[in-house]
Amino acid sequence: MLTIGQLAAYAGVTVRAVRHYHAKGLLPEPERDHSGYRRYDAAAVTELVRIRTLAGAGVPLSRVRELLTADEAAFAEAVAQIDRRLRSEIRELQGHRARISQLAAGDSLALPPEVVSYLERMREFGFPERLIELERDSWILLAAQVPDQVSTLMAHKRSQIEDEGLRRLYLDIAELADCEPDDARLPALADRVAAFIEAATAYGEDVEVEEDISEELIALLDEAFLEALPAAPRLLELLEERGWTGWTGIRRVED
Repeated sequence: MLTIGQLAAYAGVTVRAVRHYHAKGLLPEPERDHSGYRRYDAAAVTELVRIRTLAGAGVPLSRVRELLTADEAAFAEAVAQIDRRLRSEIRELQGHRARISQLAAGDSLALPPEVVSYLERMREFGFPERLIELERDSWILLAAQVPDQVSTLMAHKRSQIEDEGLRRLYLDIAELADCEPDDARLPALADRVAAFIEAATAYGEDVEVEEDISEELIALLDEAFLEALPAAPRLLELLEERGWTGWTGIRRVED
């Protein structure tokens, strides 16, 4: 007769596992002998090995009891069901692995290839990383909410950055990354940003977007802009003085 420790050693499991199987009702727990110990026989070893084998194969403990008592046909059907479940879980885990691997890919996480290419182009032109991160996060929101419009919007954005004159104006906005609300450079910068908006608006007059971006999404994008750059709230005030209101959905101030 075996102690619980000896039983566990024979079956290749831990004592804790044996007690867990007792608690689940999978392995009968013998009465204590006159010395106060529980003793196990060879049948208990055999049963414990069967339980360990099924559990190790991925069979849920809730179904182990069923399989221990099933006939050959029922056992085969139950195993087939479990195999199908495991295949489904494997596919799901493979999907998780693919998504996790994207975490090392930086900008490519949650972004279409054309946006990733645009962000790389910004780096080539010398835009500060802080501004590139703001662009990235904004495009993540756009790609999640209006995926069908990303290609159209990005084509327009790419054409702007490739235009040398517009690009110089756009680089002026990059100075915001270093500005505080009381920065003496801010009014002059607001003048240049207003000039950028004027030029970009003229450039994009013939560009058609399939659907209007919702007010809620515009508000989210503006919020990201305001939170990312300390000088952004003051800049918007200065731009309003220059005839423009808003940021993502910027428009002329109505008279």
